[in-house]
Amino acid sequence: MMGLVPGRRRATSNASSKSSGEGSQGEVVEDDTLVVEPDQGNVLMHIISQLRPGADLSRVVLPTFILEPRSMLERITNFMCHPEMLLPIPQIDDPVERFVSVVKFYLSGWHIRPPGVKKPLNPILGEIFTCYWDFPDKTRAYYVSEQTSHHPPKSSYFYMVPDHHIRVDGTLKPRSKFLGNSAASMMEGTAILTLLNRGEDLKKGERYVLTQPNMYARGILFGKMKYELGDHSIVRCPEMGLCADIDFKTKGWVSGTYNAIGGTIRNEHTGEVLYELSGLWSEEMFIKDLKTGHKEMFFNALRSKPSPPLCRPLDEQEERESQKLWANTAQAVRDRNHELATDEKTKIEEIQREEAAIRANDGVEWHPRLFRRVKGGPLGPEEGEEDLEWIINANIDGTTPEKQAAQIMAIYPVVKGQRWDTKHAIPRRSVSVSANNTPTTPRSGGADLIDFGEDEPLPKKPEESKSNNQTKPPLDPSHKSTAEIQEMLAATGSRAAEGPLMNFHEDMENNLPAKLKRSESDDSSDEFVDAQG
Repeated sequence: MMGLVPGRRRATSNASSKSSGEGSQGEVVEDDTLVVEPDQGNVLMHIISQLRPGADLSRVVLPTFILEPRSMLERITNFMCHPEMLLPIPQIDDPVERFVSVVKFYLSGWHIRPPGVKKPLNPILGEIFTCYWDFPDKTRAYYVSEQTSHHPPKSSYFYMVPDHHIRVDGTLKPRSKFLGNSAASMMEGTAILTLLNRGEDLKKGERYVLTQPNMYARGILFGKMKYELGDHSIVRCPEMGLCADIDFKTKGWVSGTYNAIGGTIRNEHTGEVLYELSGLWSEEMFIKDLKTGHKEMFFNALRSKPSPPLCRPLDEQEERESQKLWANTAQAVRDRNHELATDEKTKIEEIQREEAAIRANDGVEWHPRLFRRVKGGPLGPEEGEEDLEWIINANIDGTTPEKQAAQIMAIYPVVKGQRWDTKHAIPRRSVSVSANNTPTTPRSGGADLIDFGEDEPLPKKPEESKSNNQTKPPLDPSHKSTAEIQEMLAATGSRAAEGPLMNFHEDMENNLPAKLKRSESDDSSDEFVDAQG
């Protein structure tokens, strides 16, 4: 859900000095100020210094401190890292209270961020990331995502908690802008949260449509670099006629503060404003009931503890899965070796370009492996979901949570110990994506190393299909539902038959001012800091 990712600055106020899960007395101050080293200088100046006539912009080295060592597909999971806010919602009977709880959950994920102003790695076309959460009540959530377009970039994702009747479908479509001394990620795209046990039509459930604020990196030419969320985002339930309009406020030149929000929750049928929202998305947020005048704490980011997802180990992942694909790049970023990080990153990007050339030469249109086009429009089965563009290519309609879990895991391996049956794999094509290898051309009659997701599977003989359907992928033996799921996996689900997020290269090529002036002094110092708390 994010573009340039915020870091946190050392807080100067008492409220900002609170660490997660602790009281106001004796709390540890987390130092989130990132001071740029003298040899690194300013971000854009660092980039400009590498440009020469005829230089290949794709080879421009980004400073280590601007890269986050994980893919955008993984970064999106921050949205789901407060299950304590989400899981109880389907059991709330009062519709207004239920809607307010959805808004609370929506606001709970924005404070999760690494130190400094970070940019996630741009997923390559067909990249996949899956993970899961095991909750204290012995239930489990599943997440499946894929990069469904590269130009323009589109990241599609699916999240579900079968035991709690919760499903989320989303597509993130970031668009970058160069704004002089700022860069922006315009966060287009939509997420649809569905409560499957609510709504007038239980086959469709009660749907909540969520959009996102835009993201700004200030001070990229001179001064201190800061991160801001800005502009309006919406949480709307069309069935109930309730809408939350949330204003993520950017700091003005003279007045204002960083990380502030404001907003209202209103009944769209009557026009009545029910609640007002205020506070700081990075610290404390408040809600005021306009009928009673009562104001109370809505969410305290300072005392919250995110629940990160669990992932399968690298030796169980395919080459196109995010953590394995970017393993060498991510390690180089952690080691602050930006030259090596760029070399590893470039290997993957060159492979992606070669794949595109092969497809163009063969006249092949690329299709995602795990997602399909939304079937929207009037009277369409997914009417109202058109903005998603892509949706998970599986029917999750099991009559029990265990059957639904089996259908989800039949899409692609998600949990530890679950391996995909290679008999079901989509035919592979030409180039290995392993970061340790250079691109290789396909050998005639030889086995291909990586799945590009662009070819349709060959028709199977009846006896072959029958044999394949009887195969049972192994699952995590520690989970309570493994035995039943093991029996149902093959019989229930079926497996699914390009743009950087912040593209400094294109922006500089198109919009870079003719002259850049920067005053220097002996005591000047650039700091990369997040919005002040």
